[in-house]
Amino acid sequence: QVQLVESGGGLVQAGGSLRLSCAASGRTFNAMGWFRQAPGKEREFVAAVTGISGRTAYADSVKGRFTISRDNAKRTVYLQMNALKPEDTAVYYCAVATGSGIYTLVYQYDSWGPGTQVTVSS
Repeated sequence: QVQLVESGGGLVQAGGSLRLSCAASGRTFNAMGWFRQAPGKEREFVAAVTGISGRTAYADSVKGRFTISRDNAKRTVYLQMNALKPEDTAVYYCAVATGSGIYTLVYQYDSWGPGTQVTVSS
């Protein structure tokens, strides 16, 4: 089992920036990802990064505005969010997987954090 704890969420005005962090502990893992869930909507993919090569992938809705990165020594993944929009408002979750690929589906991840709220005001 992997324990994940997200931090860095909050309230920000449209056009602003936030940086989310997710620290992991427990057994080993490989791929890491960020998802989000807005009220009344399904959890959706935001960004992912592989473990060794550091290859990344993004949802079209955040491409060019969000950047995912990881520090393997600290077992932490980050999500830098710039040019935030009200539609980015959601609970953001980090997740890890034992596989080595780029994963964009919820079921492909093994462990999840409790989530952190991001609210973007217009």
